[in-house]
Amino acid sequence: MAYNKKIKSALISVYYKDRLDQVVKMLKKHDVEIFSTGGTCDYIKDLGIPVTAVEELTSYPSILGGRVKTLHPKIFGGILARREEKSDMEQLEEYSIPLFDLVVVDLYPFGETVRSGAGDQEIIEKIDIGGISLIRAAAKNFRDVLVVASRNQFDDLLEILDKKGGESSLEERRKFAGEAFNVSSHYDTQIFNFFDGNKNSALKISETESIPLRYGENPHQQGTFFGALHDMFEQIHGKEISYNNLLDIDAAVGLINEFSGTTFAILKHNNACGLATRKSLMKAWNDALAGDPVSAFGGVLITNRTVDKETAEEINKIFFEVIIAPAFQDDALEVLRQKKNRIILVQKKNELPSRTYRTVLNGVLVQDRDTSIELEEHLKTVTRKVPTPEEVRDLIFANKIVKHTKSNAIVLVKGEQLIASGVGQTSRIDALKQAIQKARHFKFDLNGAVMASDAFFPFSDSVEIAYAAGIRSVIQPGGSVRDKDSIDYCNTHDMAMVFTGIRHFKH
Repeated sequence: MAYNKKIKSALISVYYKDRLDQVVKMLKKHDVEIFSTGGTCDYIKDLGIPVTAVEELTSYPSILGGRVKTLHPKIFGGILARREEKSDMEQLEEYSIPLFDLVVVDLYPFGETVRSGAGDQEIIEKIDIGGISLIRAAAKNFRDVLVVASRNQFDDLLEILDKKGGESSLEERRKFAGEAFNVSSHYDTQIFNFFDGNKNSALKISETESIPLRYGENPHQQGTFFGALHDMFEQIHGKEISYNNLLDIDAAVGLINEFSGTTFAILKHNNACGLATRKSLMKAWNDALAGDPVSAFGGVLITNRTVDKETAEEINKIFFEVIIAPAFQDDALEVLRQKKNRIILVQKKNELPSRTYRTVLNGVLVQDRDTSIELEEHLKTVTRKVPTPEEVRDLIFANKIVKHTKSNAIVLVKGEQLIASGVGQTSRIDALKQAIQKARHFKFDLNGAVMASDAFFPFSDSVEIAYAAGIRSVIQPGGSVRDKDSIDYCNTHDMAMVFTGIRHFKH
């Protein structure tokens, strides 16, 4: 049964007045009786539209500084009454309670107030009581009441008023009710997380925006992204972003954030296959590509500088999926837009969440994001030989990359250029051998290169292999019971080794 309902009366109480004038004018057009509160009531009166203040209905003023104004049986009775229940309707008549067919209510900006850095008292006052109660009541009684809990729903409401004469179907009211509970549950999640702080007593995650993806990690898997992606990027060209694109984009953003100089990075399957910092963007691109021109095919490119036409023309010579930059010159975009599916993203200034989440078994792992950045003053030289200033620069550079590389990981760097990496191996020796083999394949001279490891060396064998390849300076966290073996080998072979004291596993 369609069970269509025509709107005859409305209760309106909103914090945000955007486009409210359109709504109330349309309600007036359909002779809808309007009840309202406080500032919303004054706003409607100023438009010259008849409105009844809830105080006239309840015979009680707004009290406690506005904390109590709609919490009254004459308000909630008119919302929750079941029209098909004879006893409900008799009670409404007995107590002179009007019916409400439409409830338009939003909530105080609690989340925005928290993010503004306001004090506790101001934040507490933004916990909505009446509003959220009205929303839940109207949503519960969706069989008879249409609830609008956000200005984002005004378009749908105006369509019902304009094209359907103010008459809604049961399916439409159920849809609005679901959206209302989405609003209320998201609001409660924000409040809980504020009070819970860092205690981690329960896990509450709420994202009200979503993007359906073509598929998940593989074509037979469904995929959805939850979050406000538009807050981080403006997509100015290309096809829809895929699940795997997003994984690579996430890795790319985390990596590029480590570097302040003019840097270009190329990523494939979440790992850097090319990265260089140079004085010019063109040189940074060319040297990043030189690190592994084979793996760069179909990769994700990211830079922390504006892309110019000259660099764009060089980039355009290879096939890639995504390019990310803080800005693009217009003539550079003309070049890059030549491939219709190529995804071009302008990265906005936006901080990544402070925690990361990962589902395992029947639960969720939560941890702080790895934001540790080891600087020169944090390094501890544990060998007699001290690395040169150039080696220290490269050691820090390599350590930044290995932090964002799948374990077990070894990274080789020379002159602020990634010349090879060993990625995701089951042994550190295999990761090192992979990196050495790749560097030699692309004709890099390893003499003078430095090595970074994401975790300590359990034995001295990796250091011995590195020495044989021409590497003379190593950075690692330290912490093995056999650290002395590696240090002794370095001391007898004129190698420098520094400890960071911080491990960067990445699974």
